[in-house]
Amino acid sequence: MTTADMHGDVRDPELPGRLLVVERDALIPLLRGRTDGDFATPTAACPGWTVRDVLAHCSAALMRVVESRFEKGVFSPEANDRDIAERADWTNEQVVDELERGMTEAGPAIAKAGGALDWSRSGNGCTPWTCASARGAGAYAGGGLSYALDLLVWITRNRGHVPLHADLDDVDEPLRFGEVSGERTPARYIGTATLVRLLRAAGGRRRGTSSGVGLRS
Repeated sequence: MTTADMHGDVRDPELPGRLLVVERDALIPLLRGRTDGDFATPTAACPGWTVRDVLAHCSAALMRVVESRFEKGVFSPEANDRDIAERADWTNEQVVDELERGMTEAGPAIAKAGGALDWSRSGNGCTPWTCASARGAGAYAGGGLSYALDLLVWITRNRGHVPLHADLDDVDEPLRFGEVSGERTPARYIGTATLVRLLRAAGGRRRGTSSGVGLRS
């Protein structure tokens, strides 16, 4: 077993919450300073959705976690569209307010769920940082990178995804995503933290769904 294999063996229940808080502190001030035109910008990662739509989807999803509202069909494309439509009359400021609350309060709820809701932080194919990326704000970097990588290692390993050995420019040691049984030769990745986006988007799920994390066989 290599050093890369030793990461992610034990779930840290507080990790999703720490990541949310770091991202909140970086993202919310950025959003507060944007114009209405910025919120109306289309997002390439979520075709048909604007920056505002993505933010509304993410804030609604986080508040469902906070309030334990998981009715049948929750997080389906249809349910996500309804969540966005319900916020159509809100101001952009109200959408950001709800997102800030969700990013603040969802951590404890995720921690108490025993791992079942860890995906709610890392499983979304379209995240608020998609919006930041659209505005040139350096998504998937900064203070939350190590938390995001640790969480993705745990989730992909826990779910037995295809193994991936990654050497990242800003990380001292290699990381192993996915299962570590040794039965399958891991794929290799050498490069930047763009890997976080690739892992989140893997699987090519339909827009607006909460995508699975990792590489499927």
